[in-house]
Amino acid sequence: MAKIYVNKKEVKNEKSDFIVFLLEIFAGALVLMLASALFSNFYVENFLYAMLASLLISIFNASIKPILIFLTLPVTIASLGILYPIVNLIILKLTGLFLGSSFVISGWILAFFIAIFISVMTLILKKIVVSLYKEGK
Repeated sequence: MAKIYVNKKEVKNEKSDFIVFLLEIFAGALVLMLASALFSNFYVENFLYAMLASLLISIFNASIKPILIFLTLPVTIASLGILYPIVNLIILKLTGLFLGSSFVISGWILAFFIAIFISVMTLILKKIVVSLYKEGK
């Protein structure tokens, strides 16, 4: 894809940004399906609901997560960051409330570790998928 320059500065391509966003949603859905296959306390009905859940998680991460991080900051500091994944767990539980029986994360203790697994795997897979896309351009 050709780069567009205005006054010798590269202009961002919105089409490319949208494709990267879709690839990140797809990578998140793959991780959710993997977590559903590995953990008995986590269930996603099918890939369509995993895509929808990944989209909701992205929306919640952009809108609600900063507020949750601010509210839980004293506890996070006191625990030296060990309780930070509770914010991700709350995001997953909220997604489960929106999707009902198609996206279920039961319990709190194992769900805490599932949230860590999903966070780490999503981060890794998004980096791989997006870098492969940008390499192919």
